[in-house]
Amino acid sequence: MPPRRSDATRTAILTAARERFAADGYERATIRAIAKDARIDPSMVMRYFGSKEGLFAAAVALDLRLPDLTEIPRDEVGRTLVGHFLDLWEENEELTAVLRVGATNQAGAERMHGVFREQLLPVARQVCPDPEQVPARAALCAAQLLGLALTRYVLRLPPARELPREELLAWLGPTVQRYLTAPSP
Repeated sequence: MPPRRSDATRTAILTAARERFAADGYERATIRAIAKDARIDPSMVMRYFGSKEGLFAAAVALDLRLPDLTEIPRDEVGRTLVGHFLDLWEENEELTAVLRVGATNQAGAERMHGVFREQLLPVARQVCPDPEQVPARAALCAAQLLGLALTRYVLRLPPARELPREELLAWLGPTVQRYLTAPSP
């Protein structure tokens, strides 16, 4: 069975969007430019994805490249994860855009749910002492790390922006460590 024309259109839009978001960033990329690159009318982009936010959520692949925690000394797990996330946020503006979109758009929120389910849960499973608590403990880690990202990279609160990396690691590392490895309260 040959691919449907709608599948080809959707693929063309996603390809153009990925290229445009990579070249221009989220803020400067426009629906018009993406549609022009895909050689379609801008209304088609809106028909398929509803909004720029929905298109971005569908187009951006998020690989957090989380470390294998079984290779990390158990008492360094929290600090390692916090450091890893700081590195990701510092080098990848797409993550900040995805966080913005995830907070305001259903497609973006669903993308964040998928990242949590497919990437963070397996990492938490590696070190959590109680398998039944993995989802709750991973959610606590996500709350801590996304809260940091929101205040430091999205809202850009001066006190959060000004905290040096070592201080962030010293404050947040033990908290994330406790969420992942401490006995149940």
